[in-house]
Amino acid sequence: MTRLAFTRVGSGPPLVLLHALGLSRRAWDPVIPALAEHFDVLALDLPGFGESAPLPPQVEPSPAALAASVADLLDALGIRSPHLVGNSLGGWIALELAHLRPTASLTLLAPAGLWRGNTPLYDLASLRATRWVTQHATGLLYWLVKRRLGRTRVFGQAHGRPSKMSADQAHVEVDAMRTCPGFDATLAATMTRRYRAGPPINAPVSVAFGSRDLVLLPWQSRHLDELPAGTHLVTLAGCGHIPMGDNPAAVTALITAAAGCGLVASTEDTQ
Repeated sequence: MTRLAFTRVGSGPPLVLLHALGLSRRAWDPVIPALAEHFDVLALDLPGFGESAPLPPQVEPSPAALAASVADLLDALGIRSPHLVGNSLGGWIALELAHLRPTASLTLLAPAGLWRGNTPLYDLASLRATRWVTQHATGLLYWLVKRRLGRTRVFGQAHGRPSKMSADQAHVEVDAMRTCPGFDATLAATMTRRYRAGPPINAPVSVAFGSRDLVLLPWQSRHLDELPAGTHLVTLAGCGHIPMGDNPAAVTALITAAAGCGLVASTEDTQ
């Protein structure tokens, strides 16, 4: 079993946070303090990201395989039927995890995998370009993200309000993308896959997209037909693909409401 690094804080029902491709558990820092007031929060580094080692070389890091690794960790910690929250690839993994074990609720923030065929070329190009820049123009990026205008230029695609990011948060995000050993293999494992409905998910599902998400384009990557009937669709006004730092209060409120099986004002039902 691959050993996964994690942060665990707070008390209450268990809540598991799954980050996006190329990031780490630090992506949840803007919302963890508020969530810890209501939940036993477990933010983890997926295999090959942050401080977690990659899966063994013979195991392809598909979303289902990554979900199985998370399931092993939850079993080791004695966590049963947690609330799951995932961003981008983390949302896809949360769906796969819900097919493996009981889940109290799912909150999917800009989940990946909701395209018709293979991963759209636009998203592949964006991810590869981001990875290349972090590895080959590191000094320039560090210089830029120290400045508010620089953070706007660097993170304008993924964040709806990049000027609100702190320099420290921006530095952490650049480092996470630059250093993660699992990036290439995980990206390759998603290229010819998409999320497909599996065994019934007997938990409420909420899906949120930011109104400024420039990564998952509406006509390419937001097809909800494989999701359970009754899935609730939410718009996070002013937020981008990684919404936690754009509006921590709105993201916290969404997660808390979804975990309580309630609806938020901007939710609409999908069938």
